[in-house]
Amino acid sequence: MPRIDRQTPWRPTKAQLSAATTKKVRDLVRPNLDVLFCGINPGLYSAAVGHHFARPGNLFWPTLHASGFTPRRFTAFEEADLLPLGFGITNFVARATASADEIDPAELRAGARILARKVRKLKPRFVAFLGLLAYRIAFDRRKAQVGLQPETIGSSSLWLLPNPSGLNAHHQPPVLRQMFSDLLAAVRGSGP
Repeated sequence: MPRIDRQTPWRPTKAQLSAATTKKVRDLVRPNLDVLFCGINPGLYSAAVGHHFARPGNLFWPTLHASGFTPRRFTAFEEADLLPLGFGITNFVARATASADEIDPAELRAGARILARKVRKLKPRFVAFLGLLAYRIAFDRRKAQVGLQPETIGSSSLWLLPNPSGLNAHHQPPVLRQMFSDLLAAVRGSGP
């Protein structure tokens, strides 16, 4: 297996992707973050390389930069550089799949309970959920819309954003950029 580090991104082989169903992607967290981004679950590509939102075509990293969260466009292999900026990443479900559609609603609800414990312990200012349908199912909020949610988890505000996966391209980059920018404005205290 090739050396995996931030300077040497690599693309997994088909065999490595197939084997990734048994792999996990570690949470990128610390206490008191400004924003804890919460994905649905790792894709096989991300699990194979061991980094969040790693699949080429995923709009997470370009959107973070375009909306002002990062000073330059990071790659998934540089994800640790988010922590000093006050941002982290976790998922509802740890199990890697080829598509988020493979996650059962019961897994999302169980993941929400685990996530709530994690959030109460880590106390981020905001938890930004990346996936409308997953959030709606996990928290039984069928009509939840993008933006600030009325509920909190402990002292953490909840913000809902679309899934930036290239497999879920319902929103074009300028729209995603604006949605992420709205969150950043709230984090900085100058927005919704």
